[in-house]
Amino acid sequence: RLPLCFSALPALFKEELRNEEAMEGEAVTLRCELTKAASVEWKKGHTVLKPSEKYKMRQKDVIAELVIHNLDESDA
Repeated sequence: RLPLCFSALPALFKEELRNEEAMEGEAVTLRCELTKAASVEWKKGHTVLKPSEKYKMRQKDVIAELVIHNLDESDA
């Protein structure tokens, strides 16, 4: 009997990030939805963002959110 081989489909964006507007000093939430639950890594350019006072990451099943606090021009 031949072994059964298959590869899992990758997680894709079901709902991609949208541009958001907010005032300097405020907070903004960026949200995306995946086609299946998977670990999300948030980046700014090539830099991986880590949880801090400025960046808060939340994820529940297929919904991932990044909250950026105390916005300034460099967050554009």
